[in-house]
Amino acid sequence: MKREGFQSRLGFLLVSAGCAVGIGNVWKFPYVTGANGGGVFVLFYLLFLIIMGVPVLTMELAVGRASRKSAVLGYKALEPSGSKWHIHGWFCVAGCCLLMMYYTTVSGWMLGYFFKFAAGSFNGLAGDAVDAVFFNMLGSAGEMAAWMVITVLAGFLVCSFGLQKGLERITKVMMIGLLALISVLAVHSLTLPGGMEGVKFYLLPDFGRAMEAGIGNVITAAMNQAFFTLSLGIAAMEVFGSYMKRDNTLTSEAVRICSLDTFVALMAGLIIFPACFAFGVEPDQGPSLIFMTLPRVFVDMAGGRLWGSLFFLFMTFASFSTVIAVFENLQANCIDNFGWSRRKAAVLNCIFILIASMPCVLGYNVWSNLRLIGGRDVLDSEDFLVSNLLLPLGSLVYLLFCVTKYGWGYDKFLEEANAGAGLKMPRGLKMYFQFILPVLILIILIQGLIPKG
Repeated sequence: MKREGFQSRLGFLLVSAGCAVGIGNVWKFPYVTGANGGGVFVLFYLLFLIIMGVPVLTMELAVGRASRKSAVLGYKALEPSGSKWHIHGWFCVAGCCLLMMYYTTVSGWMLGYFFKFAAGSFNGLAGDAVDAVFFNMLGSAGEMAAWMVITVLAGFLVCSFGLQKGLERITKVMMIGLLALISVLAVHSLTLPGGMEGVKFYLLPDFGRAMEAGIGNVITAAMNQAFFTLSLGIAAMEVFGSYMKRDNTLTSEAVRICSLDTFVALMAGLIIFPACFAFGVEPDQGPSLIFMTLPRVFVDMAGGRLWGSLFFLFMTFASFSTVIAVFENLQANCIDNFGWSRRKAAVLNCIFILIASMPCVLGYNVWSNLRLIGGRDVLDSEDFLVSNLLLPLGSLVYLLFCVTKYGWGYDKFLEEANAGAGLKMPRGLKMYFQFILPVLILIILIQGLIPKG
């Protein structure tokens, strides 16, 4: 069966960026920036994106485009005979499943909040009553499950239509909508009285503030964020490489994906920081920023119901674009490895993800006393395995596969990466890829496994 390809280059870029653009950009990036002193963190983040994110993304795309296969068979097609690199492909599949076991729940929260704002549920609420909306949602297994089920069913419905008619068509609409929404929201935030103070905090480098946070902490946080924002290491991107034409170099495509991803993250900050400063809210609050702090801001704002609805619609697009991209990866693996039809892969994966997502849903209510890895709840335990173990380890495997003689090899990787028009990967980076980049990834891996005091 001939492998489907993207209809257009724009389709590839928007789908790949849609996979990268997710809750991490919009939720995590602003509060990590706030907690790490603002502008200096942003500078280091951009640096690490260039020296770590772009190379590993290029490698993952190269494995996909050269093999024309998803994770397991992609390795098998390129690995030296008798070697076992393809075993990592199964870990990639497991990583995508594990990611979706909690990501679908959080995506459901975004959808739920969009409908709550649109329906006027926050009208007239203040202070703790706004927070209570979130706690009540977490406490209701039925409501949590309903939003998660809608997300999963919608995701697999899109993927069942195929790459061009499903994933590419829907993601194009969502990503263009997302970019329009984020621009409107950012302009609105910038016009709020006192909002420009938030912009200064966010984008003007202040080394004094960075020293307060600890410059070492700022650097490692920036390294982590730059690395995790692209979801590298579990073949989420590799599958899109397998659908690509060879018209453009992979380095130039990786730079474009990183640029779109970073644009969304930076714009999210331009929405959040001016709004927080305008209403006297601390911008360094953790995950509660999105579901408690910002709704309070919207409630106090003129036209808050509209702005809150638009913000959570944007958040829904950001998270759902990742959901359908990873679902496509799961389907591609089943089609490639087991010879299933696309419809069969959609139905069976859908049933599996619906069941596998339930522990995360129940982890906040029925199983709220359940503590797993290091005392974490279900969602945090699943996220720990994906973010702290599978992403960095997987990226290290892709890196070593592409640059050592025991894997695919540097020359073959370079030939694939540099095929087409555009920015070429310099041959002279071989020593950096072989000896320095693996150490940087190991630092992230070790750091992620050390218990935080």
